[in-house]
Amino acid sequence: MIERIDTICLMVSNVEESSTWYQEKLGFKEAFKDEGYRVLSIGNSGVPLTIEQGSPKTSSVHRAYPIFFAKDIIHTYEKLKQHGVRVSELQKDNTNTFFDIYDPDDNKLQVCFWE
Repeated sequence: MIERIDTICLMVSNVEESSTWYQEKLGFKEAFKDEGYRVLSIGNSGVPLTIEQGSPKTSSVHRAYPIFFAKDIIHTYEKLKQHGVRVSELQKDNTNTFFDIYDPDDNKLQVCFWE
């Protein structure tokens, strides 16, 4: 029935500006472009991020968010801070090291590392 995650979709207030932000700040590539949305490829992952023109702040409770994996999480954390990306504190639990980042529409994204 369900075979895989196809994409993760986030609503953004300005698809052009957000596409540029994801490309410049996070290194994503625009894989497909159409009216009102963009599909962005993420490194070697087969799961893209789709950003769609809309109203992202209609409900902040129980909003889905993508979690990205980074082998060198400390380097990634520092590089994102240097690029002016808003990041949370680096956190560790029993299994994961992770931090949250926020795009221009205040969508929460997370970066993690685990062994």
